Amino acid sequence: MAAAADRPWPAMARQAWRDLLPFPGRFGLAWRVALLCALVAAVAMLYKVPEAAIGCYLVIFIARPDGAECVGQGIGLIILAGVVVLAMAPLIAATADNPMLRIAILALLSFVFVFLGAASQLGEIGSIIGLVIAFVLTLVDQLPAGEIATRGLLYAWQMAAMPMALMIVFNIVLGTPPHRLLRRTVAERLVAAADALALSPAAAPGRLAAPLAEGISADGQKVMLARLFHTAPSAEVTWLSGAARTSYQLLLAVAALPAGMTEETRAQLADHCRKAAGHVSAGRRPEAPQTDAAPESETPVDPTPVSTAQAAVTAAFAGLARADGGTRAVAPKPPFLAVDAFTNPDYQRYALKTTAAAIICYLTYSLIGWQGIHTAMITCYVAALGTTAETVHKLALRISGCLLGAGLGFFSILFVIPHLESVGGLMVLVFLGILPAAWISSGSERISYAGVQVGLAFLLTILNGFAPSLDMSAGRDRIVGILLGNLVVYLIFTGIWPKSAVLDVRARLSRALDALARLAAQEPAERAQAVDDASLVETEAEKARQQLLLLPFEPAWQRPTRMRIARLDALIADVRAALPVLLFAGASSPDISVHFARAAEEVGRGSGGDLPDMSEADGDPGVLAALVRRIERLAAG
Repeated sequence: MAAAADRPWPAMARQAWRDLLPFPGRFGLAWRVALLCALVAAVAMLYKVPEAAIGCYLVIFIARPDGAECVGQGIGLIILAGVVVLAMAPLIAATADNPMLRIAILALLSFVFVFLGAASQLGEIGSIIGLVIAFVLTLVDQLPAGEIATRGLLYAWQMAAMPMALMIVFNIVLGTPPHRLLRRTVAERLVAAADALALSPAAAPGRLAAPLAEGISADGQKVMLARLFHTAPSAEVTWLSGAARTSYQLLLAVAALPAGMTEETRAQLADHCRKAAGHVSAGRRPEAPQTDAAPESETPVDPTPVSTAQAAVTAAFAGLARADGGTRAVAPKPPFLAVDAFTNPDYQRYALKTTAAAIICYLTYSLIGWQGIHTAMITCYVAALGTTAETVHKLALRISGCLLGAGLGFFSILFVIPHLESVGGLMVLVFLGILPAAWISSGSERISYAGVQVGLAFLLTILNGFAPSLDMSAGRDRIVGILLGNLVVYLIFTGIWPKSAVLDVRARLSRALDALARLAAQEPAERAQAVDDASLVETEAEKARQQLLLLPFEPAWQRPTRMRIARLDALIADVRAALPVLLFAGASSPDISVHFARAAEEVGRGSGGDLPDMSEADGDPGVLAALVRRIERLAAG
């Protein structure tokens, strides 16, 4: 990490190239998104639905590999858009002749929905609703109040509902069902476990890091959608629900296997993992292994990490062969509002800064009479994120994607659109232009937003009105608006209540250490089954690591020293290394639990205070105790 801190940009360029490489399902998602955007553009042209580019943008923004998730989000957005648009009618009538009151209502509603998006399970949908509200209220400047209350509101609803309706039908026919994605996840985890077992003990953690960092929260959502939409028989969904948790537990157990295990034993376990993955990929349950190991219910006297971790691997194989996939446990449903929704000022500050940026952009283009750059306000809702590093990173993706998409659009205006003679030709153009954008957007979060922006800028350039456009000035204005919005968001988010990514890193590490404290307080049998807390440790540690990688995007005065970055990186590595060792430790560890809890408090405060050293009497003087001592020192630094 220290080398990366000294020369971050070459490392980022190499990572960006790796993020552009193909992976299973990527091309399938890309062509489906491109085809759906082509259909949305064609319907908008034929039936004169306004803002076709924004409709296509919603498709790219919401598209997911899971077809059922797309259907659910589409239905939810249509309903929400209808409710919001209907509720806007009396507000428009009351504020048509009072611009100051209209701006005040716009600011209030924008703050509420952006806040809910940040502090609740509503997520990005909250910002989209805020954007729809702002879009409708700003139409008052362009149309008479009577037309706004009828035609304008209808246009706003059509803009959101038409692409979502097409997305629903499209995914019902061509979407990938959630149970198939879940089966693929289980098979990939088994292959990852086999690969790790085939590697040397020193190299195995690197192969397991990525699948462990994904966690299991997405698995629970896929199970829920599969049951809600009945995409597979109930028995299959029940098996997949248990198998997803069991396969994740298998990864944790493989990570905890000792370096002293014989190569023959590791090879046997790897062979069974590959056979099980083949059965899962073929749609069958794996077969239970023939082993003389003690059954899961029997606990050896004075178990060691060797026996407990290896027994957990064998138990996972046996569980995958059962009708319930190894467990009937389900992940707890998270509350709608975050626990600290009303006590953490970051949520309110984020909503205030986003709303302020949007209003500044709105006033700017209204006062200078340049309505063509209204994309500046849209930018504020889709580019703002919690920390300064995240926001600047997203702005960089937005600007680079914007320029690339605009270049594709202007090239199409000059050399392609003059030769188009039908809507079919326009569909082909949209498909070919969106295909690379969808490829990028289907990648990791490090680059996905650039793909969304490539698609939006391309569509804004070629789709103006209800026919292919040769007017380059409209595309120019919209690109200028995007750049203006980027500038305003950057100035506000770096100048007012700037939040360093380090604060988010510390908060996430604190949550991970709290989860380790809960695990350490449990009895060994319960701890080995506590997959939810184990997943929380892995996902929070990975998110903390990703935040550290974004630090070069922060202003130099806001970034921490290289020494602090190195200490946090080492702390993340030790937290992840402690998890498998703790999970399969052979005794309860109440004293270690106390140390983890105090380390969580210290790293969350970032006070740099001193913690008492852990003596060997506090627990096992082996690997786990050494990790806890290191974690304490790093947390207090």
